[in-house]
Amino acid sequence: MAFARITTGLSVSLGALLALHLLVPGAAGLIVDSGLPLLGLALPVLLVCAAITRSRAAIGASAVAALVWGVMFVPGILPLSSGGSSTGEQLVVASQNVQAGSGTAAESAETLAASGADVIALQEMDSESRDAASVVLDALYPYSYGVGTVGVWSVYPIENAQMIDLGLGWKRGLAADLETSAGLVSLYVVHAASARPDSYEDRNTMLSNLAEYFARDENDRVIAVGDFNAGSSDRALGAITAELTEANQSGGGFGFTWPAEAPVIRIDHLFQRGMDVVSNGTMRTGNSDHLAVVTTLKL
Repeated sequence: MAFARITTGLSVSLGALLALHLLVPGAAGLIVDSGLPLLGLALPVLLVCAAITRSRAAIGASAVAALVWGVMFVPGILPLSSGGSSTGEQLVVASQNVQAGSGTAAESAETLAASGADVIALQEMDSESRDAASVVLDALYPYSYGVGTVGVWSVYPIENAQMIDLGLGWKRGLAADLETSAGLVSLYVVHAASARPDSYEDRNTMLSNLAEYFARDENDRVIAVGDFNAGSSDRALGAITAELTEANQSGGGFGFTWPAEAPVIRIDHLFQRGMDVVSNGTMRTGNSDHLAVVTTLKL
């Protein structure tokens, strides 16, 4: 039956694409990497079609494709298990790309501060949005540092704050040490270059160079947060995830952050090492096209 052969062929193709996506080169690889989680939407259709055909080949191929997708993504979309007690000193970090020109940086800052954040990291700030955020946050957070499009406000003293060179001469990354009662915590805030099918090399360069900072960092506790412009399944994050990890969402799911109205990809992240994650989630604030990321870590 032609329908059975088509279903089998599509299922085999989907399973192969999932399993071998790293072999897809160039711009096509970027598109495939970014859309991998969404390929799961095709699986129920293929499974139903296979059942209708009653073809063993179609049923087997669709089941294998579903298994491959499940192995790749199900562990990462289960609700967060903190792996320890939530008692003891905690560090709440909130981060958002406030979208320069959106005019709502102050609203974002106010909402993030109200979330109970100890540290707020903002990206894609122009001078207007930086000033607006500062009016709200400077009175609440005694320590702050900013460079270029990124900035951080903290209830903890900030030491060794500096711009980090991500290889392009752009002021879109910073590093600082947070002085907590449990010891120093390295904090990196990044606003990576955009990634498009016709232009993604700059982003790759920035992320690769950023990962080198993590490898050299001597602090036991390290946090990297911001707009990485790379989905969770993007190969460009490989060097970073070899050094740091990203926790599951408290409520489960992919935690997509962009575009804010109907998120289909998670390009805003908090990676860390040396701490247990107590909670991890996203929230809508301001009129940015990015959702905010809010994470609670146990020091």
